[in-house]
Amino acid sequence: MYRILHRSMCTVAVEIAESTTSIKSISQDLYKEQNLKTLVDKFKKASDIDRFRTKAGIYEDTVRRLARAKRFRWVRDIIEHQKNYTDIANEGFSARLITLYGKSKMDRHAQKLFDEMPQRNCNRSVLSLNALLAAYLHSKKYDVVEKLFRDLPVQLSVKPDLVSYNTFIKALLEMGSFDSAVAVVEEMEKEGVKTDLITFNTLLDGLYSKGRFEDGEKLWGKLGEKNVVPNIRTYNARLLGLAMVKKTGEAVEFYEEMVKKGVKPDIFSFNALIKGFANEGNLDEAKKWFGEIGKSEYDPDKATYSIIVPFLCEKGDLKMVLEIVKEIFYTHCRVEASLLQVVVDKLLSESMVSEAKEIVERGKTNNYCRYKLNLPADELPADE
Repeated sequence: MYRILHRSMCTVAVEIAESTTSIKSISQDLYKEQNLKTLVDKFKKASDIDRFRTKAGIYEDTVRRLARAKRFRWVRDIIEHQKNYTDIANEGFSARLITLYGKSKMDRHAQKLFDEMPQRNCNRSVLSLNALLAAYLHSKKYDVVEKLFRDLPVQLSVKPDLVSYNTFIKALLEMGSFDSAVAVVEEMEKEGVKTDLITFNTLLDGLYSKGRFEDGEKLWGKLGEKNVVPNIRTYNARLLGLAMVKKTGEAVEFYEEMVKKGVKPDIFSFNALIKGFANEGNLDEAKKWFGEIGKSEYDPDKATYSIIVPFLCEKGDLKMVLEIVKEIFYTHCRVEASLLQVVVDKLLSESMVSEAKEIVERGKTNNYCRYKLNLPADELPADE
């Protein structure tokens, strides 16, 4: 009896190991596949495997690749194919698919899938409600988020939860309805939904980044009252707020206070300080804080370059600009072509034609991201 049981357990263990290996190899194959049509065909075939359909990460990565390439028809092909499986009657599975449509900014398809759920005997609770709200948020249909938040809970007899409210707040902030967004906190309390760090981070980031500094300060003062412990994102929101209203002295003090409390700055912290000093026209301090990034474990990112490069061009520090452009190409940072065009135009205006040509040529030939930059003949000196 023991030997039979032992053999049975070993067989199950081998099957699980083989299944895991199979899913892993399938995942690696999909990741390496460069032909997107072949990727779609392989993905649909792999979907026949029950365990494959539980791998949310593989679904998200594949759909993201297709959406980035603007192959929305193939995104639809993959997601609609999932309706062939019994999993579609599971709310969690359907909610995942709605979310995938949303992240691809295909809100109409997300809505259709949501509307079809009752036909498949699939329950619609706050889980699928949140997926649909997020889909419209990703699609930047903020007014629709507001309408659905007010209407759908009544229609479905479900109560919005913390995720629902946080999504709603984000939509209101994006619409510019700042007072309404702040008022939602009181509404949550009345409904017995406790705010969390995400609630406050969303509000603080929305208020400070849109220049509503005083409103942000009032909310900042309520963190302790609500027993909310700020994290790096919370601190960065206020740093940016101080930078936006040109209070760089206070921003530096706040940065130092943050470090003393053991909160580790990140690239967003440095970007906020660089932005603040750039807003004030302080070249030396902006360059100093750009240099501080090099002393940290972080590298400048796309946002860093979008702040510092135009500012250096404006101030005429073209030596540093050229060093930074070399760094951009060397690190394969995918900046906007318009940023490099600003540099090319500035160099031409200073008769630095060879340097401008070098950037244009590098943009054409680099192997990670091709940039089509203009070198207008009528802007070149007569001897060119």
